[in-house]
Amino acid sequence: MITPEFLAELDRFEAGRDRRPRSERPGERTTEAVGEGLTFADYRRYEPGDEPRFIDWNLYARTDELYVKQFEAERNFTVHVLIDASASMDFGNGDAHKFEYAAKLGLGFAYLTAREHNDFRFAVFDSAVRRLDRGRSNRGEVLGLVEECNAVDPDGVAAFETALTDYAATIDSKALVVVCSDFLEDADAVGAGLEALASNQLVVARVVAPGERDLPTAGDTLFEALESEESLRAYVGERFERGYRERFDDHADAVEEVARDRRARYERVDTDAPVFDSFGDLWFE
Repeated sequence: MITPEFLAELDRFEAGRDRRPRSERPGERTTEAVGEGLTFADYRRYEPGDEPRFIDWNLYARTDELYVKQFEAERNFTVHVLIDASASMDFGNGDAHKFEYAAKLGLGFAYLTAREHNDFRFAVFDSAVRRLDRGRSNRGEVLGLVEECNAVDPDGVAAFETALTDYAATIDSKALVVVCSDFLEDADAVGAGLEALASNQLVVARVVAPGERDLPTAGDTLFEALESEESLRAYVGERFERGYRERFDDHADAVEEVARDRRARYERVDTDAPVFDSFGDLWFE
């Protein structure tokens, strides 16, 4: 379960980030207009969770109403987070649970994007995409997303081509798209979905839990599919395990290839690693 304290950890991560050279920050990588020093565009009414530093206190003194400044980059640049919520993501225990781990990565992008005064969108997908955010890119929104993510019960089958293509049609501004998934689907279908998003800057995080690459069992074993009712009884010996590992690695290589062919930045994320180490690998180029 993700707790609100996770946001406090993100604040500490952000403080450490501020001490890193600016050339390493994703704001420099994603758009020249991200961050402070932006061109003022307009005002909107203050909403709970907005950064107090963007409140125009002079305007408040004149109107007795709280307004926050909007900047041109906020209108023109959006970070889209897509988290796989299919049944195969319901795997792993505790902090190593795949969906929870992936959701934390996505929440990190949403939170720090809001801190940089840019817009974000946050959605989960299986056979279709379901948007979880309410269109308010602030800390309060991220706090609500923690609850939304905790309420997600990973289920169904991920239809990468259909779901990602449908979502791509909703993107109407300069964007960075972050896709977090185990990508346990035919590599061609994964590639077709990523192709639909490839006109944007694209980050692909392949989430792997302990026990997926190396079978955690031996002897006579019953395997049950997570995304169907199929099952397989087999004897797990050295030859079987070696063949499984080869197929696992071949599929991983194929997913990485289709991602890089779409000029995506690809990262393998192991859920037994500290989540902020993995997030730092994604956030910093």
